[in-house]
Amino acid sequence: MTEFELLGPRAYGDALGTAVLKATAEDFQVDEVLDIPLSGDGEHLWLWVEKRGLNTEEAARRLARAAGVPLRTVSYAGLKDRQALTRQWFSVQLPGKADPDMAAAQDDTLKILKMGRHKRKLQRGAHAANGFTLRLTQLQGDQAALQARLESIASHGVPNYFGTQRFGWEGGNLGEARDYAARQALPEQRAVRSRLLSTARSYLFNKVLAVRVADGSWQRAQVGDLLAFTDSRSFFPAGEAECSDPRLAILDLHPTGPQWGAGDSPATGATGALEHAVAEGESALRDWLIKAGMEHERRILRLPIGGLTWHYPEPDILQLEFVLPAGCFATVLVRELVDLVPVGQTDSSCVF
Repeated sequence: MTEFELLGPRAYGDALGTAVLKATAEDFQVDEVLDIPLSGDGEHLWLWVEKRGLNTEEAARRLARAAGVPLRTVSYAGLKDRQALTRQWFSVQLPGKADPDMAAAQDDTLKILKMGRHKRKLQRGAHAANGFTLRLTQLQGDQAALQARLESIASHGVPNYFGTQRFGWEGGNLGEARDYAARQALPEQRAVRSRLLSTARSYLFNKVLAVRVADGSWQRAQVGDLLAFTDSRSFFPAGEAECSDPRLAILDLHPTGPQWGAGDSPATGATGALEHAVAEGESALRDWLIKAGMEHERRILRLPIGGLTWHYPEPDILQLEFVLPAGCFATVLVRELVDLVPVGQTDSSCVF
């Protein structure tokens, strides 16, 4: 499947050029933002880990082996990219045990930067945000046009699509999810089940958001919407008064889209009609999610880009620095700027 089929239209028009992302791990750096002071004691050892060329699950397995504990006792807040230089927290449960020698876990691809004890394990989703430093190399594009678009993005945000990473190579995860949905069956392996259910929910959300990007309503609240603050999972209905809330203009409050689960969408009006139509058009996926026991949740349609700055270390390198809420994709910002091409190739006809 193409990127357009998995995501939807761009909000700001055609790409302004081409570039390479992730020519090296240092071109895509992520720092987890986790504001939890460690107690200094307790049965959980927390580790601040820098990894390069490893995904989070691989890093967790190495930490478990080095500590001599089952993998299930290792926790982390969120998944981070393999092809990147990332820093994130892990916790290892060690009841009644001293700190283990973790040297065996470390090499050029994994370094433990800090350790400390805490009374509780690290919970999934505990991090508030992720800080990004991205370098777009082999850039071909007009700097004045890029400047104007970056200023618009800093002021108005970008559509909060789930990135193509969620769907696997050429949408393979979605193909697997459709196969299981057609049989109304679930994978036996917990990790596979979680991945495919998440893929299906993300796809339905993206389809709703794509319609609202196309008609321009992703940027504004409309009666019948369900609104949420940037860092909140709760939501409330929008009437006439709520649609004029000044917090919408400063990107603190946003319209939301469905993370599909049991029950009808609680949205009403045009929003409810759209979400119902998308779900009906993908009834096998919708019914599969409901049968799996997923709950209906909401996700903001608009992604504010915190602290966005940019500069050119070299004429053909654009460096971006910004912060995103947890669970959001840096690549959807890049998509509003340029088409990404393979390393060493800057012909825009070869976009992937």
